[in-house]
Amino acid sequence: MKMKTLILLGTLAVLPPLPARAADAPAAQQGPLAPANVRPERVILNLTADPATEMAVTWRSAPGHAGQVQYAKATNSPDFVKAPLSVAAKTDDATLAVREDPAFRAAYHSAVLTGLEPDTVYAYRVGDGAQWSEWFQFRTAAREAKPFRFIYMGDMQNQILSEASRTLRIAFRQAGDAAFTIHAGDLINRHDSDAEWGEWFASGGFLYAQTPQMPTPGNHEYVRDEAARAGSSINGQWRRQFTLPENGPAEVPASRETSWYTDYQGLRLISIDSMQVDRDETARKAIVTWLDGLLAKNPNRWTVLFLHFPLFSSEPGRDNPKVRAALKPLIDKYHVDLVLQGHDHGYARGAIGKDGPAADDAGTTYAVSVAGPKMYDVGSLPWARKSASRTQAYQVIDVSQGELSYRAYTATGEPLDAVTLRKPRQ
Repeated sequence: MKMKTLILLGTLAVLPPLPARAADAPAAQQGPLAPANVRPERVILNLTADPATEMAVTWRSAPGHAGQVQYAKATNSPDFVKAPLSVAAKTDDATLAVREDPAFRAAYHSAVLTGLEPDTVYAYRVGDGAQWSEWFQFRTAAREAKPFRFIYMGDMQNQILSEASRTLRIAFRQAGDAAFTIHAGDLINRHDSDAEWGEWFASGGFLYAQTPQMPTPGNHEYVRDEAARAGSSINGQWRRQFTLPENGPAEVPASRETSWYTDYQGLRLISIDSMQVDRDETARKAIVTWLDGLLAKNPNRWTVLFLHFPLFSSEPGRDNPKVRAALKPLIDKYHVDLVLQGHDHGYARGAIGKDGPAADDAGTTYAVSVAGPKMYDVGSLPWARKSASRTQAYQVIDVSQGELSYRAYTATGEPLDAVTLRKPRQ
């Protein structure tokens, strides 16, 4: 018995070293992508500017196929399938050069379901009349302020399916009743990689088709042109794969579906395209004017702003002074409750007022978080009440009339941080 044990240990001692992580290994040469499927794929919901009576749905299929959505009020019996309503989708059927295949083609379909009843469950499916997805379900928002929760995800970006997906999926295991999910940019690493976008959609799978996903762009969703930073543009798949509110600053056509807002049951949620704020002076001025108007005339009790470049970084060497100078005066003036950010691949949370770090109830709460496995160092942060290095995390935010409860968890579901903001009932 002892001899067998010694032989086993000797065998273990000569095993070859583990292979390098994908992040450290040379990039593999990509061949042509598999063609888009005749059956609907990458089905995703997005909120519109009126989430009580509308819902947007987007998907793709093989080129040459039209798109339509069938939908009906969901019932406890299967009878809802007998007489669904139908709406034709807009279809963008063209060659879209991607990193893996410059001749890649797919048909991108989008539709906005309108005239829906508030606070009601609907079932829907998408297809071309012959090939259909399964039936999915969603619930419209209530007209009035009503308690709900949402999920906040920082950058997924790297090893999206193999390692970032666990963070997203455990968030849904804990908060499967979330009204929507926000993504603070850098969903993928290479803006034109359809393979990476495929990983992002595979990570969420059917979850994206039943819970609206609400992203703001990061620098990795932009065409990378360091020689013309101010002239960079959002990648071609952004508006084809998402159908987001088109209520950004009218003076900046490039901000369509990148800077937007929606009102949801007592919360005003605002996406700020931080790339434009940081790198385009004309866009920066227009976004600031637009944001001033949104905050000055806000009928909601709570305000959450989210963007990619942090106003306050978890790594001091990655400061964004243009973004902070443009946005913080308005955040302070109108007492924005929560600012959710990405980019820095670490975790930090704290309250900051007009004059600097503040108590949780005396300033705006800022958070930086990362969902994927790429990590940066977290420095010494005078502004942060809580920080963590090398920690994949997700956040669940519960909103009610009197409280906004922010809870952060690690990718294994362990509590990481928490703060509750309160307002007197009106």
